[in-house]
Amino acid sequence: MTEISARGTEPGADLALARDGDDAAFTRLVAPLRSELHAHCYRMLASAHDADDALQDALVRAWRGFAGFQGRGSLRSWLYTVATRTCLDVVEARGRRALPMDLGPSSEHAVHGDTPLTEIAWIGPYPDSRGPAGRYEQRESVELAFVAALQHLPGNQRAALLLFEVLGFSAAEIAEMMDTSTASVNSALQRARRIVAEKVPSEPGRRRIDDARFREVIAGYADALERGDADALIALLTEDVTWSMPPLPHWYRGIAAVADFARAVPLNSCGSWRHVPTSANGQPAVGCYLWDTDAEAHVAWSLNVLTLSGDRIAEVTTFIGPEHLTRAGLPPAWR
Repeated sequence: MTEISARGTEPGADLALARDGDDAAFTRLVAPLRSELHAHCYRMLASAHDADDALQDALVRAWRGFAGFQGRGSLRSWLYTVATRTCLDVVEARGRRALPMDLGPSSEHAVHGDTPLTEIAWIGPYPDSRGPAGRYEQRESVELAFVAALQHLPGNQRAALLLFEVLGFSAAEIAEMMDTSTASVNSALQRARRIVAEKVPSEPGRRRIDDARFREVIAGYADALERGDADALIALLTEDVTWSMPPLPHWYRGIAAVADFARAVPLNSCGSWRHVPTSANGQPAVGCYLWDTDAEAHVAWSLNVLTLSGDRIAEVTTFIGPEHLTRAGLPPAWR
């Protein structure tokens, strides 16, 4: 049975209407694909904000050129072509984004008064509410380790890998989308796979542990921070745990360095915390709220994205800034 749109028209009718300049028909055609197109832009650009802008730009380009869409291929393929080319323009103009570990070695002891590096284009988190809900492999494709590894690829390799491995387009289709040869696509895929394999852990970020234990780990992490209990926090971490806090440049690796940082900064120097469990990048996350005397409330401070190994926390990435919480649908303050 042919699916009927919200206005009561069939997709074929909307295609004709959109080609004739009906923007409402175009909006109806695009609506089912917006979420996955946005996730694709995020994977390419490693920033939800940049993904917003790129998708908006891509849809404007698609709308302006829609009269030329002949329907020989699928609308999905055509829109991915426009979105990918838009993202490649952004990559060429801006370059790649980074995490603190891309800038230099880890610190062995807590760095007090760490100064944000605002001139760095930082990787940002991706709220699961914006991402491609559903299949496990879709969530895995926006995990931080994978997205960070993609940033080490040139734009064409990044696009080819995503279109092939994540979205399932053939090398021949990708060659047409990127206006190149199939041989060039296969070469780009070979190089991209090698680099990503070096950067990404062999296991996915959220390990397949019992759901009850999963919730217990996340609740224990939040409770330890709120109570200032260093021992309880350390018990949840792996021996090779890392903790980074973009836009702060310093980061920590290993239980001793992370424990030193945790005792010196979040557990003792910052004040009173409140935490809200959430998820981002297909991984567990915790919204962190810090007491603000002037506001007489705990205000949004950071979004902590956690990577698990077994039933321990192997990586904490603290994205500092209230915008990360509000983008994830969390309130700006906790009263």
